Amino acid sequence: MGTTKETTDATFEADVLKNDKPTLVDFWAPWCGPCRAVAPILEEIAAAHADKIDVVKLNTDENPQVTGRYGITGIPTLNVYVGGEVVKTLVGALPKPKLVRELSDFLG
Repeated sequence: MGTTKETTDATFEADVLKNDKPTLVDFWAPWCGPCRAVAPILEEIAAAHADKIDVVKLNTDENPQVTGRYGITGIPTLNVYVGGEVVKTLVGALPKPKLVRELSDFLG
């Protein structure tokens, strides 16, 4: 894993909710084709904007508590958390230009 980080039901609060930086959570699963398509884009965003935003991945198959708490029914779902609250939700594999545009408020 490059610049993105894995989070789990057990570490979600520390990794995401108590993070000082805006945090993009990629809700994904290994069998999801669109999730695999968006993963390298998220790696690029994480590397290019590491000082502004943290990018973490949550495997929905292995972490049903957090997945259920946020009502994730379709993947990939990307939630941006600021101060422990969801401030933006993007569903589906978006092309990099659209994703960067959607996240521009958090990328500085």
